[in-house]
Amino acid sequence: MRGDCFPSVVAGVMALALGASAAHGQSAPYPHAEEPIGTVREIYDGALSPEMAVRTFRNIDRLFPSATIPGSSNPLPLPVAAAALPPIRITDDGREYSLAEFQELNRVAGLLVLHDGFIKFEDYRFGTTAQTRWMSMSVAKSVTSTLFGAALKEGLIESLTDRVTRYVPALRGSAYDDVTVRDVLMMASGVRWSETYTDPASDRRRLLEAQIAQEPGGALAIMGGLPRAADPGTVNTYNTGETQVAAEVLRSALGRPLAEYLHDRIWEPFGMEADATWWLESPGGTEIGGSGFAATLRDYGRLGLFVLQGGRIGGTSILPDGWVGEASTPKMLRGGAPLDYGYLWWPGTSAAARRDGAFMGRGIHGQYLYINPATNVVAVVWSAQSRPTGDGVVSEWAFFQAVSEALD
Repeated sequence: MRGDCFPSVVAGVMALALGASAAHGQSAPYPHAEEPIGTVREIYDGALSPEMAVRTFRNIDRLFPSATIPGSSNPLPLPVAAAALPPIRITDDGREYSLAEFQELNRVAGLLVLHDGFIKFEDYRFGTTAQTRWMSMSVAKSVTSTLFGAALKEGLIESLTDRVTRYVPALRGSAYDDVTVRDVLMMASGVRWSETYTDPASDRRRLLEAQIAQEPGGALAIMGGLPRAADPGTVNTYNTGETQVAAEVLRSALGRPLAEYLHDRIWEPFGMEADATWWLESPGGTEIGGSGFAATLRDYGRLGLFVLQGGRIGGTSILPDGWVGEASTPKMLRGGAPLDYGYLWWPGTSAAARRDGAFMGRGIHGQYLYINPATNVVAVVWSAQSRPTGDGVVSEWAFFQAVSEALD
């Protein structure tokens, strides 16, 4: 089934949501609230045991003050498909793996596959359940990107060519002078940055320490003090700090918290079933634009469905026409150099993925939100990998491609 029939399927499914209980999925206490967890430094050091990683990744709202995004009063049902996911074989680097081997080797704690809005596969491991909220890590960047689209649609941000200092005056006189919103969304500000998660001296860890200190403006002060390494828009450097600048731009443009805006524009009207949480830079401060978002497996799936259908809810466009395609496809840097990155989304790099326009949000320790517009597939992977990078044995891109081919 191709994409031209998917909107009608979603419309029909959404109609079933009318009259659903506001308390659906929220009546019981959070099932993991009392278990012991590690620290955020241990997360980034890769120092958690496999068991402690699981417990910590499903309780990240206990690590920092967090905003709550309440579940919808009309949850969108996710019906189970009449036919389950067919057997798949995942080919990666000359080897074949089964679905079960992928889950075991990559320490997958939760896995959801949606096709045409129906559940084709759903599985929980390591004691997780449908009520579990799991960390997204850098999938949060793609949530932030989607909020930029909503703000553009409402005219709260005039243009991606606006200078970031128009919205964040505190960065005037810094290396962010002459950097545009688009540059930041492409991680191409030209500001010097080191992203090494396990190095306590890296810029990424300095930003984390500012978050641990929970001092208002601490994260922005780190970003404002960085030197320039290249002209704006000419070089891409993966930079989580850049997404905190993006969050500050959004906070200023919206005039209210990102979590509140997410709830009002997407979470409530689209029908996310459960509460989500989002780390704050300090108590009452700006949300962490690049990490710290946590939600249930199905609600990540619903978010993928929202993006898959172009950001439409019923007959209302929440995102600008063409935004998803623009945000999720490779870009070009100033000067003409190609960039295999979108606006805080990762485009596919294989011929098949490019053909389908497939893309993903991805985060360290093995978190993924995959969207394939050609096959109407959304897939969510939660992993409990102890090290930030390097623990996954089987390529997630290979897994997602196998799933899409099986369902096309």
